[in-house]
Amino acid sequence: MHHSTQSTLLIVDDTVQNLTLLGNLLSPTYQIQAATSGAEALDMASGTPRPDLILLDVMMPEMNGYETLERLRADPMTRDIPVIFLTALGSPEEELYGLEAGAVDYIIKPIQPSVVRARVQTQIQVKRTRDWLNDQNAYLESEVTQHRAEYELIQMVAIHTLSHLVDISDQDTSPDIRRIQAFVHLLATRLREHPRFTATLTPNYINLLTRSVTLYDIGMKGIPDTILQKAGALTAPEWTIMQTHTNLGAAAIVLAQQDLDRPLAFLTLAQESARWHHERWDGGGYPDGLAGEAIPLSARLMGLADAFNALISPRVYKLALALEEARTIIADRRGTQFDPDVTDAFLDGFPAFADIARGHQNRVLQPLD
Repeated sequence: MHHSTQSTLLIVDDTVQNLTLLGNLLSPTYQIQAATSGAEALDMASGTPRPDLILLDVMMPEMNGYETLERLRADPMTRDIPVIFLTALGSPEEELYGLEAGAVDYIIKPIQPSVVRARVQTQIQVKRTRDWLNDQNAYLESEVTQHRAEYELIQMVAIHTLSHLVDISDQDTSPDIRRIQAFVHLLATRLREHPRFTATLTPNYINLLTRSVTLYDIGMKGIPDTILQKAGALTAPEWTIMQTHTNLGAAAIVLAQQDLDRPLAFLTLAQESARWHHERWDGGGYPDGLAGEAIPLSARLMGLADAFNALISPRVYKLALALEEARTIIADRRGTQFDPDVTDAFLDGFPAFADIARGHQNRVLQPLD
């Protein structure tokens, strides 16, 4: 491993003769700094250039080597500088104590020049390798962060492209998407500490689920306008056709993922919501008659948000309900259409849901009494 600049050694010893001896021994290979006390060593270690390795005498007045090392380790600027103890205390117990204190090596005085050079070279090489690995890790983390940002940008472009296609062809319901997104996000946030949901409702899951909302009703693009825009009640055959929008939406999202190397989490959630947002807690929904926990959580949250939005929104076949009236209907369907705990989160936080309804309204909504 080639380095164009010399490594810097800080030699700390209260005896000038020892400093001179070590300096003469190591200066042909390294840049040498010298300190005669622990306090001076601390100042130099945090200065510029910062030493790559410290050779530290143990027995010094005022602040001994152990105290100096403890202070070095306590300072974020110096805690990663490796330290070799130099000492006349040569017992195995003293050596063990020094290594346990955090020294990387322990050299006994009187020194042997070849041993000192070899051990210093070893620790410098270890330091260079560690610094190189840290640089590589920092580079890789930067690359991962950049690629994650690019990936999320691509995700958002895909979502917005698909949702704008929905907007263009359905001016009646497109303004509701942002409101439903806000409903779903608030529901998920209110439930994330609930024991039933905390393992699923991580911040990442909530973020992905909120993004996926824009695609939950994309299957409506496959339903004829004569049915979507019909002012009166649908006939039985028309209602059968209307119900196919859940399968159509899920199938469209499956097709969107076919050419990908791996499934995208937000599209998986979008597929769940698209297919199952009309399932009911009691099993009476469509298309698959799922009940209870068999309905994915994403679809349970989506189902309540969609139902509340539908109640408070005017359509060609109905008027908008007052917010309190819609709240009562949601409450009455607790445990039948909707997950009881999801319903409770909605009811307990209803003022916030009402604020969202008013803030995202594109038509006049009835105010709360």
